[in-house]
Amino acid sequence: MTSNGIVQKLWNYCIVLRDDGLSYGDYVEQLTYLLFLKMADEQTRPPFSRKAIIPKDLDWASLIRLDGDALETQ
Repeated sequence: MTSNGIVQKLWNYCIVLRDDGLSYGDYVEQLTYLLFLKMADEQTRPPFSRKAIIPKDLDWASLIRLDGDALETQ
């Protein structure tokens, strides 16, 4: 994915969060947290292969398996 694609995807998430009634500060917080989880997940994979710092039930992998209401609840 190109840098422009990533930026567009991020803005699409912002639009979804804004339409759900979240303020700018709220959705920046949410997106920052998601970015943190994704980066922590990538650190556990080669070439880094570091020990996971996020509990298994709260990590990136637990989010990508969910959809809809289950994802929102998590």
